Amino acid sequence: MRVLGLMSGTSADGVDAVLASFDGAPERPRWRILSHAATPYAADLQRRLVALGQGEPLSAAGVLDLAEALTEVQAAAARAADPQGQAELVGCHGQTVWHRPPDVGRRGLSWQLLLGTLLAELLERPVIHDFRSADLALGGQGAPLVPAADAALLGGIGGWRALLNLGGIANLTLLPPREGPEAGAPVLGWDCGPANTLLDLAVQRFSGGEQRFDAGGAWARRGRIDEERLQAWLQEPYLRQPPPKSTGRELFGRQDLQRRLAELGQGQPGGEPDPADALATLTAFSAAAVAQDLERGTRPLELLVAGGGARNGLLIDQLRRRCRGTAVRPLAELGIADDQREALAFALLAWWHPQGHPGSLPAVTGARRAAVLGVRADPPGGIRRGR
Repeated sequence: MRVLGLMSGTSADGVDAVLASFDGAPERPRWRILSHAATPYAADLQRRLVALGQGEPLSAAGVLDLAEALTEVQAAAARAADPQGQAELVGCHGQTVWHRPPDVGRRGLSWQLLLGTLLAELLERPVIHDFRSADLALGGQGAPLVPAADAALLGGIGGWRALLNLGGIANLTLLPPREGPEAGAPVLGWDCGPANTLLDLAVQRFSGGEQRFDAGGAWARRGRIDEERLQAWLQEPYLRQPPPKSTGRELFGRQDLQRRLAELGQGQPGGEPDPADALATLTAFSAAAVAQDLERGTRPLELLVAGGGARNGLLIDQLRRRCRGTAVRPLAELGIADDQREALAFALLAWWHPQGHPGSLPAVTGARRAAVLGVRADPPGGIRRGR
């Protein structure tokens, strides 16, 4: 079956789309990427999405308008990756606006903005969406969801293998060895902490909105890392919390950035840190949070890196420096590009849905049991072929 996967991460910078084919056993399918495309959000749309996610007031009409605009960009991304309409099914994550992990006495909830039925009508194809709700209803974190796909698509090697996505948030998958005494161990995964959320917000602040991110880490390379402050940050509760755990802009967002910049600016003229120094420290912080998590458990033989942060040279250098004893290399070497991994994963989750194959892993999310993920939306006008 040919399935189209659409993914827009915490960075809210655009939509990654992958058209893939799947067949065979659900737990280890044969798969192939047929085409892909990346469609950026317009600057104003990104600004409005981030503002909503940071809690800025917006009327009900404004939220509806934003959902419509977002859905139209998702449809445009789908057409860019699949101009001939080959996909029989579409898996769309939507745009996370707010994520609330479960806590004592309070269930977890997560909001992915999307008009699923409208997208199905625009694409004239069934759409699987709202992937996180089933796991959350079962007491899970609802995230990360990619580890199950990693296990099915890539599998293990001679030792533990790690996959790291550097999107807005850094999330990690640990795959057990293919053979040996730990071969039957569960797949693990969790959100480590910030990857690009704080960095992007800081770049936008320091550049007066003229830049959206630090391309290649070039600006940060001109700065000095405040290692003492960084080590203090690593002692914060979320970063010391054992898995299962998940997070997003609700924790590592604009308010959090303001606090960190104030700490970095102590003793500086006007209380403002040097922009390059701040970016260098924030970049190293993203890498150090991952390294700290890996130090607590079984150290993997390799760390395969994907996501937008994989193109940040300083961030990769910091990972290599801090993840001692682990080979850090791009996932692209295995045929999955930086902007393809998560879209491919949601294509697989959509393919699993009609087969009734669970897409969540209780060992990762902490849910009471595994669940089939997603809600199906069919085009009201019917499925039409031959476009």
